[in-house]
Amino acid sequence: MSKLVIIRHGQSEWNLQNLFTGWVDVDLSPKGVEEANGAIDKLKHFHFDAAFSSVLIRANRTLDIALQGIGQGHLHVEKNEALNERHYGDLQGKNKKETALKFGDEQVHIWRRSFDVAPPNGESLKDTLERVIPYYTANIEPKLKENKTIIISAHGNSLRALIMHLEGLSSEEILKREIPTGQPYLYELNAELKITKSEYL
Repeated sequence: MSKLVIIRHGQSEWNLQNLFTGWVDVDLSPKGVEEANGAIDKLKHFHFDAAFSSVLIRANRTLDIALQGIGQGHLHVEKNEALNERHYGDLQGKNKKETALKFGDEQVHIWRRSFDVAPPNGESLKDTLERVIPYYTANIEPKLKENKTIIISAHGNSLRALIMHLEGLSSEEILKREIPTGQPYLYELNAELKITKSEYL
């Protein structure tokens, strides 16, 4: 039986300001640091064999705070941009409300919540999935097949892509899935990597 814990980074400074963030490398807000610290108690019974993160500081710091807090700060973290947040292209750095006023609520909703429509010069969730899943298959699945316990710290949309793959969700189903910041989610997987249990910790 292998275990996979996924956690979306704590609130970032741009989450707080309601800005499109994407690949812009912004740090955690004070609340985000609190959320990362809040994950410690939920993770203290785990001994992780491997840890993975995007290359963005908000995911790195969330994982670092959590691992330090459970006495596993020595664990090597493999960082790769394949796990980065969806790239929001021309919307990055723009206020979400102001963007809706400029382009209309419906257009912004399509950019944010459709599966395969990308914002200008950015990525759709489908594009994000097409980089997350090959990386997961090549680098994380083999460890899970060895009954390892793994933690991944990443982002709302890169984790949506992974959840869609793990749970076999349709493009409509995954768009309804909200992923709260700083809340570890556990998958227990059998030898065939089928989910036997999943829950928020």
